[in-house]
Amino acid sequence: MIQSPTSPFIVKTWLLDLQARIITALEAIDGRQFINDTWERPEGMGPISGGGISRILEEGNVLERGGVGFSHVSGQSLPPSAAANRPDIAGRNWEAMGVSLVLHPRNPYAPTVHMNVRFFTATAPGQEPVWWFGGGMDLTPYYGFEEDVTHFHRTCRDALAPFGDDLHPRFKTWCDEYFYLKHRKEPRGVGGIFFDDFHALGFEQSFAMMKSVGDGFLDAYLPILQRRKDTPYGERERDFQAYRRGRYVEFNLVFDRGTLFGLQSGGRTESILMSMPPIVKWRYGWTPEPGSDEARLYSDFLIHREWV
Repeated sequence: MIQSPTSPFIVKTWLLDLQARIITALEAIDGRQFINDTWERPEGMGPISGGGISRILEEGNVLERGGVGFSHVSGQSLPPSAAANRPDIAGRNWEAMGVSLVLHPRNPYAPTVHMNVRFFTATAPGQEPVWWFGGGMDLTPYYGFEEDVTHFHRTCRDALAPFGDDLHPRFKTWCDEYFYLKHRKEPRGVGGIFFDDFHALGFEQSFAMMKSVGDGFLDAYLPILQRRKDTPYGERERDFQAYRRGRYVEFNLVFDRGTLFGLQSGGRTESILMSMPPIVKWRYGWTPEPGSDEARLYSDFLIHREWV
C-alpha cells in the first residue's frame, strides 16, 4: 500500500476495532451471528488492489438484512466519481479505507440506518499527499416517531460538538442536500450528518472528529432499534416498508458516491451492493391514503426540519 506521513495504519486499526464493536452489539440484539466474508484483490488483477472484511446477517431475528463492511483498497487512477470535485488529484495514486454499514430491520416500525466513516489519501512524486476524512450517518424510517428522530439528531450533534459549534449545522445541511432524490423531489429519509473532503482541523483532530462520529453510531441507533423491534405489525406495514425501500435502492444506484466509486473503480460488487434491502416493491402512481400513518411520513418527516 502507498506510504503516507499521515499514518494510515492507525486509521486502519481503529476502523477494524469499530467494525468489531458494532458487530458485537448487533449480534447481542439479534441473537444470530454475522457471517465473515474476508476478501482480497491482488495487484495486477484489475484497476484496484487490496481487500476487506464483509460481515453479513440475512434473515436474522431482528435484522432482515444487515451489512457492516471494512475495506482497504488502492489504485493508480481515480474513477470519475472520485475526481469530479478534485480534478487536481486525477493523476495520483490513491488509497482508501473505511467502514460502511446499512441495517434493514424486519419490523417496519424500526428504521433503516446507514453509517460510514472513511479515510482517503492521494500521492504523487515530489508533491505533498492529499488526504481527507469523510462519513456520516442517516436514518430512514418507514413510520415516523419524533422521539426517535430527535434522539438520532441529538446524538449526531453531540458527537460533533467538541470540534466546533459550526460543524453540526453544516453537516446536517450537507446530509439533507446529499440524501435527496432529485427525480422524486423528496428526501430519502430524515437525515443526520454527512461530510466529505474534511481536513480543516489537521490530521489528528480531523481523525478525532471522524472517530467521534463512528463511536457515536451505536448510541444514536441502538435505543431506537430496541424500542421498535417488537412493535406489532401486519401486512399493510410490510407492504409500505417494501414500497419505501424502493427509494433506498433508487438513491444508492443513481446518486450515491460510494456505490459509484466502487463500481467505477472495479470494486467487489457483492460487497458494494450489500446495502440493498432484501424485499422491495415499486408501484405506478401510488400515493398513501390521506390522514394515514403512511401519509404522515411524507407530511411530517420527509421535510426539511430542525430536529434539535
